[in-house]
Parts: sequence; C-alpha cells; structure tokens
Amino acid sequence: MGTTRTAIVALVVVVLSAVAAALGQGVARVNLASPWLELHAARVRLLAGPPAAKSAKSYLAGVEITLAEGWKTYWRTPGDAGVPPQFDWTGSTNLATIKVDYPAPRRIQEPGAETIGYTSAVIFPVEVVPREPAEPVNLELKLEFGVCREICIPAEAKLSLALPPSQLVGDASPALLAALERVPRSPASRRPTDPDIPHVSASLDGSSPRISIEARVPLGGRGADLFVEAPEGLYVPLPKRLPDGADGTLRFEVDLSRGGNARELRAKTLTLTLVSDVGATEATWTVP
Repeated sequence: MGTTRTAIVALVVVVLSAVAAALGQGVARVNLASPWLELHAARVRLLAGPPAAKSAKSYLAGVEITLAEGWKTYWRTPGDAGVPPQFDWTGSTNLATIKVDYPAPRRIQEPGAETIGYTSAVIFPVEVVPREPAEPVNLELKLEFGVCREICIPAEAKLSLALPPSQLVGDASPALLAALERVPRSPASRRPTDPDIPHVSASLDGSSPRISIEARVPLGGRGADLFVEAPEGLYVPLPKRLPDGADGTLRFEVDLSRGGNARELRAKTLTLTLVSDVGATEATWTVP
C-alpha cells in the first residue's frame, strides 16, 4: 500500500513538472501582436517576440501589412512612381537602437511605369535593442505608406506594443523568421543559394551613358531581378535584363540617359539589390 501511494505521488510530481515545463515553454514562446488596424484596402499591426539568435539581447519585431487583392505597397525605393514607407518611432521608450529591414521586393508593371514593392502581404522585420534589458520596451510607431491600385492612396497608422523582458527568451516567431530570411544579405554573409554580383562597370560619357552589371544566380536565375539605388536622392532608372551570357551569366543594363544625371553619379556609392526565387543579395559599388 505504501509502495503504491509512493508511486502515485511520484507520478503526480512528474506530471505536474511536465505541465509546468510545458507552460513555461508556452509563455516563452508567446509572441505579441497589436490589434489589427483596418485601413482602406489594407490592415496593419505590430508583432514582436524573442530574437532570431537566442544569445541576442534584442527583440525581433515586425510591421505587418496585408493588402486587398489587386493592391500593392512600395519598397524603400519605389521605382518610377509610388510612396516609400516611413517608420517614425518617436515616443517609444527604453530604446537603445531600432532597425527596420526590407524583405526582397519585386518589380511591378503599371500603366506607363515600373515600380518596386509588395503585393498581398509583407512583414518588415525590426530589430529592437532595449536600453535596459530588464525593463519593458514600449513601441510607438507612426507609419506612413502608400496603398495603391490604379491610383495611390496615402495611408497612416499609429500602432503601439509593450514588450516585456520575458519576451527576450524562447523561440522567435516563425512568421518573423521567414520575413527575416527574405531580407537580402551582404556579400560577407551570402549563402550558397544567394545570387552574386561579380562585375559592375559604368560608362557615363557620350549619348548612351549606362551601368552594366553581371550576376550569377543559383538554379539558373529563376525570378532574378536587380534594383539600383543612389544616395542623395539621385534617380537611377530601373535596370533592363539583357540576354544571358554564353556561360549562363545574367546581364543587366541601366540606361542612364533616362535620368539625365549620369555625370552626377561619379564617385557615388550605389546599392545593388539582386533578388531571385532562391535568395537575395545586397551589395555596394562606387562609380569611378
């Protein structure tokens, strides 16, 4: 009888311990989200949870936008038209640094223009580093962005979310990790599936100024596209993809005669973002 009672007590302790452990893991894995804010043809919210790297003293947050069918929003450089998103974190507390990343966008054909952005939905990953890790972070975001179909409608959202220190441990949100995975990587952190940009050259003089880019993309360059950005608000037309080289090298050309500012690009450092169905890379190149 005593042996049976002891066994039952031991079993109860094991079960309670397992339940407590499961509850503890559940708390660690709970990811926070603000309520959806409904806008015209779009809705937005803030997400947050533990960091991608368990040792990091930061939160992995995100700004999620979902769009009605047929509508779109824009990348940080929208292309020939459009409104880039603006993230204003003024009013947030206990912040050391905050950094918004941009997942790989795609080229969108519009009547009379080509733009760069997202359709259906996008999550912008946000790294939030608290000034005092033991204290909560209160995020306050004023977001301005374009919601566009045939016409573009400026949208504004004010969102807030409190991040308790308990959210610094546990597993990061799969949705946020997937969004982070879509952010183009630098050449130093390039993975085997990410594209490469081995050669860039420019010809700024004459009647046909241009930038020529050669790229290599694993698996034959499916879905490959290239976007070029210049500093100081200088306009760079969208590149055109040329026929591939004999060895399978992808070739792009930027017709600088469209911008009319080719010589202003001298000595400027350009950002080249190469995207594909299997990965994305972001590199810099300085015009001679």
